[in-house]
Amino acid sequence: MSQLELYFSTISPYTYLSLPRLRALADARGLDVRWKPLDIMALYARTGGTPVGQRPQARQDYRLADIARQAKRAGLPINVKPAHFPTNAAPASYAIIAAQEVQAAQAAGGGDMFALVEAVLAACWAEQKNIAEDDVVKAALEGAGFDPALATSGLLTGAEVYGRNLEQAVAAGVFGAPSFVTQDGAVFWGQDRIDDLADHLADHLAGHPNGVG
Repeated sequence: MSQLELYFSTISPYTYLSLPRLRALADARGLDVRWKPLDIMALYARTGGTPVGQRPQARQDYRLADIARQAKRAGLPINVKPAHFPTNAAPASYAIIAAQEVQAAQAAGGGDMFALVEAVLAACWAEQKNIAEDDVVKAALEGAGFDPALATSGLLTGAEVYGRNLEQAVAAGVFGAPSFVTQDGAVFWGQDRIDDLADHLADHLAGHPNGVG
């Protein structure tokens, strides 16, 4: 089983839009997705990115139009200006980290990581919920088959790994979300690069690491 690292923010609309196609690819390729939530604002500061609110108005307007178009293409409900954006992404991120550790300890049991991440992102982008609130995070955990108590019991570990994910992202050459990093170190940024990611994985499976037969 190939491992794929997904660097993302729990308040990233494009991560939300990527999840159905990523799940399909993971199922088709037998990918072991390693979920790496991080502080997107800190990543921007480290890699030259600009927070949404500081971008020129034309870029802000285009972003909203693009999110709406991509959501329609994906068949996903969305509020391009959600009631709770931006919000504190850390609590949900810590819960995702804690759930992943539980799943790993139970040999892939203990819940559905895709369902958890989908629930968190949908809460923000489709359901007008504040993912910084404990009740919202606990509901996402429980709905995905995890112990809702992880929202509080996983805080310490979550905080440590959250910071580590940022350092690993910078080292891997990641500068935005979602970013997919393959086992051979190839980086694919954006929900619209999943086809490129799939091609890369297929080339390596066929024994053509440079995509050349």
